[in-house]
Amino acid sequence: MLGIYEKALPHQMNWNQKLKLAKDLGFDFVEMSVDESDERLARLDWNNDEIEAVHQAVVHNNLPILSMCLSGHRRFPLGSLQLASRQTALSMMLKAIKLASRLGIRNIQLAGYDVYYEDKSPLTRQLFIQNLTKCVKMAEKYEVMLSIEIMDDPFINSISKVQHIKTLIHSPWLQAYPDIGNLSAWPENDVGYELEHGIDNIAAVHLKDTLPVHDDFPGKFKNVPFGAGTVDFVGCLRTLKSLGYNGPYMIEMWSETSSDPVKEIKVAKQFIDKAFAKAEAEVDEHA
Repeated sequence: MLGIYEKALPHQMNWNQKLKLAKDLGFDFVEMSVDESDERLARLDWNNDEIEAVHQAVVHNNLPILSMCLSGHRRFPLGSLQLASRQTALSMMLKAIKLASRLGIRNIQLAGYDVYYEDKSPLTRQLFIQNLTKCVKMAEKYEVMLSIEIMDDPFINSISKVQHIKTLIHSPWLQAYPDIGNLSAWPENDVGYELEHGIDNIAAVHLKDTLPVHDDFPGKFKNVPFGAGTVDFVGCLRTLKSLGYNGPYMIEMWSETSSDPVKEIKVAKQFIDKAFAKAEAEVDEHA
């Protein structure tokens, strides 16, 4: 299963048009964005007619929205020192879970930040864990998976760190959503080990290219064209295949406002299709 991030698709399109385009381009699903903008946060308050319109687009195109990228918590973080922000974060989560349940979305991807615009501290970490525990309890009731993305931030930049959080929050409804690009950009990560050691907790995988972090360079985590970064896609895909991973992959791009997003998506998909084919051939060759 190969999906495409909603933010790769032309922004001006409605849901019917987005899903049709994604299907025409050969994708199996779309990942919805609920980011920190007012426009996309408003989706959490969609009325019945708005939800039904999206549902009808899914049925009409026979293409599901399998996951939701809930990055709105950057603006209202679970670990904020501000009580009002934490309360908003919890309210957002409950709304997102209910929306996911109604739309058939199986997996909500959480950004692995305790806070984003505030200063980090042991207290922001503890507040994050405390409120994530509440979020997981909400998700369990609706049978919606919460998956922590491996991020462009040291707070959670490895699958191992998600596994540690799982020792504090015991639930099958909390898992990891590794971004291969982010995982590869941190020099302290042994990417092969992370995938091998974390395979039982991987619910889905993001695919994007990145430039690594160095002492004098903060890394580049977005808008690196596939092939222009340093991610070993064939090696990662081969490792996941050898481990028996059969879950979804999702190409993450932000081309929705570019001059020719369709062209950019086609180039990216061609690159990833070739990486999949090469990884599969190499696994079979050494079987």
